[in-house]
Amino acid sequence: MGFFALRCKQDISSPLQHSACSEMTDLLPCSIPICVLLFSCLYILSHLILTHFKKNAEFVTDDIEDAIVNRIALWLCTFTLSVAVCAVLLLPISILSNEVLLTFPHSYYMQWLNGSLIRGLWNLVFLFSNLSLVFLMPFAYFFTESEGFAGSKKGVMARVYETAVMLLLLSLLILGIVWVASALLHHNTARESLYDLWEYYLPHLYSGISLFGVLLLLLCTPFGLSRMFSVTGSLLVKPRLLENVEETMNCAAFEEASLSRKLNSNTSCWISVNVDAINKQFLSVRAKRIALELRKRASPWQRNLGYPLAMLLLLALTAVCVLMVCFHVLELLFDESAMPRGMEDPHLGLASFSMLGSLGAAVQVVIILYLMVSSVVGFYSSPLFTGLLPRAQDTTLTQIIGNCVSLLILSSALPVFSRTLGITRFDLLGDFGRYNWLGNFHIVFLYNMMFAGLASACLINTVTWALQRELIRAFGLHRLPLTVSRSTIPLKLLLANGLSKIQ
Repeated sequence: MGFFALRCKQDISSPLQHSACSEMTDLLPCSIPICVLLFSCLYILSHLILTHFKKNAEFVTDDIEDAIVNRIALWLCTFTLSVAVCAVLLLPISILSNEVLLTFPHSYYMQWLNGSLIRGLWNLVFLFSNLSLVFLMPFAYFFTESEGFAGSKKGVMARVYETAVMLLLLSLLILGIVWVASALLHHNTARESLYDLWEYYLPHLYSGISLFGVLLLLLCTPFGLSRMFSVTGSLLVKPRLLENVEETMNCAAFEEASLSRKLNSNTSCWISVNVDAINKQFLSVRAKRIALELRKRASPWQRNLGYPLAMLLLLALTAVCVLMVCFHVLELLFDESAMPRGMEDPHLGLASFSMLGSLGAAVQVVIILYLMVSSVVGFYSSPLFTGLLPRAQDTTLTQIIGNCVSLLILSSALPVFSRTLGITRFDLLGDFGRYNWLGNFHIVFLYNMMFAGLASACLINTVTWALQRELIRAFGLHRLPLTVSRSTIPLKLLLANGLSKIQ
C-alpha cells in the first residue's frame, strides 16, 4: 500500500505528465493496480455465486462443443455480475473515501485514496456496464443458442460467426430505433447528426437504459420494502406469542409419517397414486420439519429479542428512507442545488456530504445498500419476474444470463436513483451525470413524489396487515372455519381466548 501511495504522490506532483496525458491515462500508475485488485475480488465472488446456482448438467455433457460454449458464456456472465456488484459499491466507496480523507487528511498511507481514483472507478464501471448490456450479454445468449450457418463446418468458430452476424443485425436494429425516436423528438438535430454515432446516439441509448433502470427501481423498491418484513420474518424465530413452533412441528411430523406409510405400503389401494408426487411432497414436508426443529432449538434471547429487534430495525430504515425523500421534495422546491447533476472532480476530503458528519455518511451508506437489497427482493417477488428466481444447482444458463442482465440494470441505475431521491448529496461522476432527463425538474419532482407515495402506502399496508395477521394467529382465530365471520365474534370471547393463549 505504501508503494501505491508513493506512485500516486509522484504522478500527482508531475504537472508535465498530467498535461501530456489524458484523464484516464493520468490515472494509470495508481488506479490500475487498485481497480484490478478490487475487480479480481469481485470476479472471484461472482464466480462462487454462479457456481452455487448453475446447473451442472449443462457443463458436464458428452458434447465437448456445447460444454465449451456454455463455459465461455458463464465467464461472460461472471464478468457482468462482478460489474453489477461494483456498480452497487460505487456510492458507498465514494462516500466512505471522503470520510476517511476527512479523518486522516495528512496520512501517508491514504495518499492513494484520491479523487482521481474514484473518478476513474466511476468511468470504468460506466464503460463496462454498458459494454456488458449492449454487447457481452447479447453475445452470450446468441452464442448458447447458435448452431452455425447451414452448410458450414460445425465447431465453435461457426457459432462465433453466426453470433457475430446476429449481434450486428441487433445493433443495427437498436440504432435504427434510437434514430427514429430521436428524429420524432428532434427532427433537425437527428438529420444533422446522422453519422455522429459516438457523440449523439450512444448517449441517447445510455440515457434510455438508465431511465428504464430507474423506473424499474421505482416499481420494485417500494414493493421490496414491504416484502422485507415477511422475508426477514421467515428467516428468524418468532416469539412463542406469535408462533407455536412445537405445534407446527408436531403437525409436520404426523404428515411426514402419513406420507411415509403411503410410500412404503404395498396394498392395492395405493396403486393408482402418483408415487413421484408423493415422494416430492414427502421430501418437502421432511425439510420443513427439520427447519422447525432447528428453530425450536433457538435460545430464548434469539427467539424473544432477535425477531422484535429485526422488525424494529427494518421499520426504522424504511421510515428514515421515506423521511429523507420527503425532505428532498421540500429541498427541490426551494433549493436549485438539490437537483441531481454531474461533476468532473469529486474534491474528496474537503467537506462531508452529510449534515451529520461521519454518522450521517454511515447512515447514507446503510440506506443505499438497504434500498438495493429491497429492490432485488421486490424484483424477484413480482409476478412478472418470479420465473427468473435462481435455484441452487438448478438454474439454467439462459436464466443466469437473464438474472445477470436484470441485476446489472438495477445496480447501474442505483447511483442515479440514490442521487435523484436525495439519499446522498454526492453528485454523479463522469458519464453518470450526463443523462438528458436529469436536468428536468418536473421529472425529478414527480419521481420523488411517486416514490414517497408508493413507499408510504406499501409500508402502511404491510404493517397493518401483518399486525392483524399476527393477532389472529396469536388468538387462535385462524383455526375458525371460513364460513364463520370473525367480525361476529364477541369481544369477551376474543379477549378470553387471547388471555388463555398468553397464559
